[in-house]
Parts: sequence; C-alpha cells; structure tokens
Amino acid sequence: MKALYPGSFDPPTMGHLNVIERCAAIFSHLHIVVATNPHKHYAFSQSQRVQMIRTICAHLTNIHIHYCDQLIVEFAKEIEVGIIVRGVRAHEDFEYEFQLSLLNRGLNPAIETLFIPTDPRYFVLRSSTIRELARLGGDISTMVPPAIVEDIKKRFSTTV
Repeated sequence: MKALYPGSFDPPTMGHLNVIERCAAIFSHLHIVVATNPHKHYAFSQSQRVQMIRTICAHLTNIHIHYCDQLIVEFAKEIEVGIIVRGVRAHEDFEYEFQLSLLNRGLNPAIETLFIPTDPRYFVLRSSTIRELARLGGDISTMVPPAIVEDIKKRFSTTV
C-alpha cells in the first residue's frame, strides 16, 4: 500500500520527521511531496527543501521524494497513490485539513485522506516559528532533525 505525504517543509521539523517515520512503518511506499504555492514566499528553495528531506530520511528505505507544483490529487493520480496523509497538531489544523480533504475528495473521490496526530512532544512545532527563532539566533536544536540544524542556522545567519 502506497501513501503520499505532502507539505511545504520550510524547513522540515521534528514533527514532520515523526509523521514520516510512522508512515514509513505503516505503508510499503511513502511518497513525500515538497509542495509549492506560488503565492507563498519560502525561506528555502525547492531544491534545498527536497535536499533537507533527503538528508533527514536517509535511514528510510521505502520513501520517494518529489517536488510538486500542481494539485496534490492530480499528482497522486499520476503516481497511482490513493492515500494522502496529513499530520495534525491542534483543532485548527484538523479543521483546515478536514476542509482540504473534502475539497480533494470532490476533485477525486478515489483519493482517501488519513489524519495522523503529531506526537505530543512536537505539538507546538511550526516551521514559521522555527524560521523566526533561527532569524533571531535562538536554539532550534530540539525542533528540527540534527542533520539539518546547521543548514538552517547558516541560512539565517546573515538575516538577523
């Protein structure tokens, strides 16, 4: 069984990695999709975000990493994946993700969405908060996978 886990991963957090590892243990193939939104400004380029995912997932053998700039349901159909996994932290996440899942179901009824709650240790982690903390020189070492801490610090070392 294959699943797709989309996100902007700008940058990937320990919460993202937790969901990825849990899904990799459940599904035979997990397609991680670094999505883009042309109306959003990213701190890291698409290639940097893909590389960070590759780095933090190097220990997993059943993952495939993609970049996508189209509708996720269309991409899922192209690669023949019928399950989209979404990580949720709080009620606000669930409400947004639930509405998105209904939209996706309307676009392609063959696509199912599964919600995976974030491990409580990572409940408050948000990429936007990590970016801001890194900009201000704060300690992000417990919030992002160790393999990418220096990449993130380096990116923001000249923007403070």
